[in-house]
Amino acid sequence: MASVLDGMLRRKPIEQIDDEHAPSGLTRTLGLWQLTAIGIGGIIGAGIFSLAGAVANEKAGPAVLISFLVAGIASAAAAFSYAEFAGLIPRAGSAYTYGYAVLGEFTGWAIGWDLLLEYTAIVAVVAIGISGYFNDLLGFLDIDLPLWMVGAPGTEPKGVADGSYKVNLFAALLCLLIAWILNLGMKSAARFETALVYLKVGIVLLVIVVGVFKIKSSNYSPFLPFGWSGAFTGAATVFFAVFGYDAMSTAAEESQEARKHMPKAIIYSLAISMVLYVLACLVLTGMVDYRDIDPNAAFSSAFDSVGMDALGAVIAVGAILGVLTVLFTFMMGATRVWFSMSRDGLLPAWFARTHETRHVPTRITWILGAGSAIIAGFLPIAEAAELTNIGILLAFIVVCVAVIVLRYKRPDLPREFRTPGMPVVPIIGVVFSIWLITFLQWETWVRFAVWFALGCLVYFAYSRFKSHLNTR
Repeated sequence: MASVLDGMLRRKPIEQIDDEHAPSGLTRTLGLWQLTAIGIGGIIGAGIFSLAGAVANEKAGPAVLISFLVAGIASAAAAFSYAEFAGLIPRAGSAYTYGYAVLGEFTGWAIGWDLLLEYTAIVAVVAIGISGYFNDLLGFLDIDLPLWMVGAPGTEPKGVADGSYKVNLFAALLCLLIAWILNLGMKSAARFETALVYLKVGIVLLVIVVGVFKIKSSNYSPFLPFGWSGAFTGAATVFFAVFGYDAMSTAAEESQEARKHMPKAIIYSLAISMVLYVLACLVLTGMVDYRDIDPNAAFSSAFDSVGMDALGAVIAVGAILGVLTVLFTFMMGATRVWFSMSRDGLLPAWFARTHETRHVPTRITWILGAGSAIIAGFLPIAEAAELTNIGILLAFIVVCVAVIVLRYKRPDLPREFRTPGMPVVPIIGVVFSIWLITFLQWETWVRFAVWFALGCLVYFAYSRFKSHLNTR
C-alpha cells in the first residue's frame, strides 16, 4: 500500500522539465503575438456572439457588463497562476505538467485525463453551435439541405418527424477540418488561426464603433432588473467564456523565448478579450432593450432591429469564421496534453511520436479530430455541453494551489513572472472555481465520475507501472 501511495505522490523534478531548449519533437515557431492570438481565439467565441445576449436577456439585463467583469476578475486570479508556471516550466501539458511537478503523479494524471475529455467536448460543442449559424445562413440564402445531414438524432424541431435527423454532418466535418489544419504544422496552422483572430477582432471593433451611435441611454434602465443575484448568476454562466489561455499555455514547447513570451501572452490575451467583452456588452444592451435581445444571434439581430440588415449579415458570417478559432485552440490544447502524458510514459509512447517534417503529434490529432467529430455529429448540444466545465475548473484549482505550494517550497527557482498578491490572488481563484462547481448539474457530475473511474482503471493497471519515473 505504501509503495502505491509513494508512486501516486512522486513528482517530476522541475530541473528535468524546465529546459526550454531540450529536444522534444516539437518545433519552437510561435512568437508573442501569435501566442496572444491563439489565446484570444480560445477566449472570444460564442461568449461574445451569443452568450452575452442570452445572459442579458435571461439573467442579468444591462448588468451583463458586471457579470463579465466579475468573471474576468476571477479568471485573472487563475491566469496569473498559469502565467507564473508558464514562465517557470516552458513545456507542453499546462495544468497536467504543473500538477505533476508540484502535487504528484496521480494529481497530474487526473487533471490531464479529464482535460482530454473536456477540451474534446468543447471542440464538439462549438462545432455544433457553428453548424446552427451555418444552417441559418443557408436558410437566408434559400438553400435547403437534406434533413438527414443537418442535426443529431433527437434534435428535430417542431414540424419535423422524429428520426428525420441522422447526423450533424457540418459539425463533424468541421472537427476533421481543424484536425487537418493542425496537422499542417504549427507554423502554418498558427498563421490560419492568427488571420481568423484578426478578422474576429475586426468584426467586434466594427460592432462597437458602429453600434455606439445607435445607443439609447433609456435601454440601460433598469440596470439591474434581476438584482445583484442575477448579475452574479450571470457571472457563473459567462465564466466559461473568459478562459482559453489555459489551452493556449499547452503550446509552451512551441513558443520562441517561452519563459518571457508565455506569461505575457496569457495576460495580454485575457486583458484584450475583457476590454472587447465589456465594450460589446455596453453597445448591445444600449442598442436594444434587454427583453428584446435575441439569445441566439444577439448582435446580428440587434443591427437588424435598427435597420442595418447588411451589417447584421456580415456579423453572422464573421461569427461563423471567428468561432472557428475556439475549435483550433482547444483541439491544439487536447493534443498537447495527450502528447505530454504519452511522453512521460503514462500513456503509450506510440502516441507521442511526431511527424518527421511537420513536427506535430499527427496520430493524436487525427484521433481527437475523429472523437470530437463523432460527439458533434451524433450528440445534441446540451448533452455534449454536459461533458465540459468541471475538468477546467478542477484544473484551475490545481494550478492555483500548486503555485502557492511551489512558491513556499522552492522560492529559489528563477521566475520570469510572479503571481501578485501571493497567496490571496490564487486563493481567490480556488474559491471562485469551487463556487462555480456548485452550479453544475448532477448529470455533469455523473459523467465526470464515470470518466474519472475509467481514468483510475487506466492509471492503476498501466500508467503507474509504465511511468518513466517508475521505470527509472
